[in-house]
This record gives sequence, structure tokens and C-alpha cells, in this order.
Amino acid sequence: MDRIVELLRRLRGRDADTEIRAFIENNTFPIVSGDTATFFYYDGEPLESVTLLHWVFGLESSLSFTRLGKTNAWYLTMELPHAGRVEYKLLVRRNGRDGWTRDPLNPRRAFDPFGSNSVCPMPGYVDPTWVVPDPGVRRGRVETFALPTEVYGGERPIDVYLPAEYDPSKIYPLLVVHDGNDYRRFAAFVEVLDNLIHRHEVAPLVVAFTSGVDRNREYGADPRQPRFVVEELLPAVESRYAVSREPSERGVCGASFGGVTSLFTAWTYPGVFKRLLLQSGSFVFTDVGHHGRGPLWDPVVKFVNNLRGDPGRIGAKVYMSCGHFEGLITYNRSLAPKLQAAGLEVRFVEAADGHNWIAWRDRLREGLTYLFPGSLWMTYE
Repeated sequence: MDRIVELLRRLRGRDADTEIRAFIENNTFPIVSGDTATFFYYDGEPLESVTLLHWVFGLESSLSFTRLGKTNAWYLTMELPHAGRVEYKLLVRRNGRDGWTRDPLNPRRAFDPFGSNSVCPMPGYVDPTWVVPDPGVRRGRVETFALPTEVYGGERPIDVYLPAEYDPSKIYPLLVVHDGNDYRRFAAFVEVLDNLIHRHEVAPLVVAFTSGVDRNREYGADPRQPRFVVEELLPAVESRYAVSREPSERGVCGASFGGVTSLFTAWTYPGVFKRLLLQSGSFVFTDVGHHGRGPLWDPVVKFVNNLRGDPGRIGAKVYMSCGHFEGLITYNRSLAPKLQAAGLEVRFVEAADGHNWIAWRDRLREGLTYLFPGSLWMTYE
């Protein structure tokens, strides 16, 4: 904010365009100082308004910029958690028309299946080193096979990660990952596995990646998906690869609705998977009344309500993570102690982030070391 005040002072009696462009040239954006972030927009043309669109639960979903004096520049200053990371877009109104855009002054991007967002990392946030390819690491390989499915009809591709040391004469733990294509593309899952296995922080394991077709419906506590995983995918992987048949060495993973179907699989087939990695699970439930969401959520709410009545049924070790910028945080905060009270071993972690793939990526080391610890495993706080 001090820099904005100084810019306003410099504009007095001077060429505004020259001063603003010099200001842009000499700063990086957003301007972050302590726990304050200042967003700035200027393209030299007149416009009616600029709005910050973000995904931080608890704040107004859109925050208006302030015009810088009588210029065509706009700014917004806000406080954010010191270790926070915010994804956002800008809504620019010009000639009565609204247009969404990424922040043209900010080169940082985060990608997802819908495109990309601008990113504002605060001083306490650091990109993990273990999410990027390490030239000194032996890389695993990914194989693909087509799985015929009576549950859904036709075939489904299954991508299988094999660690660099894979030897068919040995036996490896198995992790089944929902939204496998997105986890690999947007959360660097394969690179994370390579790095952590190489460091002996995570045990060498086989990972089967599967992806939905009608994703939200299939993953929304639909009984077809657990049947597909347990009765079709699991036997197919076991017949092709040297994976353990011990439930304590089998896990299932997912984020958002993928977290729902992962937990629903353990509930529907208790004793098959004894390791659960659940990220930002859409665990909506009701105590009284209707959930107030669309019909897609009806089976989810019914399942979570039933689960809360008998949480011990899943009988698994559970790692849960959720961003405290998410509207789902309350449901996750409520479910974790329910599972613990039922005698389950549960670790629940909150992050200063939202409902996005980078937030899920950044929790993978802790989740994988908790569920499948390697010989040099350490506890990360």
C-alpha cells in the first residue's frame, strides 16, 4: 500500500501514463509485503471497473478494485494468511461488457481441467522441491492396459505406475488413484512418486490410475464405482503385476468427489482397502433439513449421513487434507474426529490454500509417507 501512496504522490503534475508504466516496470505483482497483497491493473485504456474473483471461503466472492486517482489504473489491497496461496482471476468491465482474464501483470499460473488461474503466493508459501523432476532420480515407468468393464460397458484405460526398482519376483503395495489423469497432469503425481521413493521416504509401490467418464455422477457415491474398483480393476491389476493381496498394503486415493468415491469404496467393501488418502473430500452431510444443493449431491449426503452413524465400518488408516479457504472445510473438520472416535488412525491436515490441484499436490508427501512409509520415513509437520 505504501508503494501505491508513493505512486499517487508522483502522479501530481506529471505524465500519468509514463509514471504508471515505470511503476509497473519496477515492481512484481501482486505486490506482497508481510501479510498484505496489493493487486494492480492497467492497460492504458478507460474502463468502468475491475473485480478480483477468488476462491477463498469466508471472503466476498468478488472484491472491487479502487481507481488510482483519475487515471486508468486500478488497485486492491487485502490481507491474507502468511503461508497462504490464492488462485484468482480478474473481471474487467469495459463499455458495459464484462470479461474474465488472468492477471496480465502476474506470470504465475496454476492449471486445472478448465484452464488456468493466476496465483498469489504469500511469503510463507514455498513450492516443494520434491514435485519437480530430479535428474539424479531413477524414474519409474507408466504402462497402460485396456480394462473391459461390465459395470460401465466397453473398456476403461488403466495407467499403472511401476517404481524404477520394480521386480516381478517381489511384492509391492498398491494404491488406486481416482482422477488419475488429472493427478498426473496437474499434481505431478508421477514425479512425486519418483522423488519420494528414490529418497526412501515412501515405500516402492505400484499405483493404478483410473479416471471417470461421467465423472461427478460416477464418483458421487454411485455404487457402480466401488464395484468397478473392487470387482474389476483390482483383480486385473493383481493378475498383471506383483502387488500385495494384504488389505493393509492396499490403498485408495481421491480428491473432491474422488475423495467421496474412495471413502465410499472402503465403506461398501470393508476390509479390502486399509489405507485411504482423501483430499478435500466433498463430505457434505445434514443434521436436520435438506442439504440445499442439487440432486447430484443426494447420494453423497445419504452416504455421509450413514457413515457418521457407523464410522468404524471402514476399518482403515486415513490421511485427510483440506484447505481452510474451502467451503468444504467444515465438513472435513467434523468428519475427522468422528473417524478418530471410532478407533481409526487418522491424520487430518489443513492448508492455507483452496480447492485446487496444487493444494492437493503439496500434501502428497505427507499423505504418502503416512500411509506407505519408506525406510527413511520421517514425520512432517
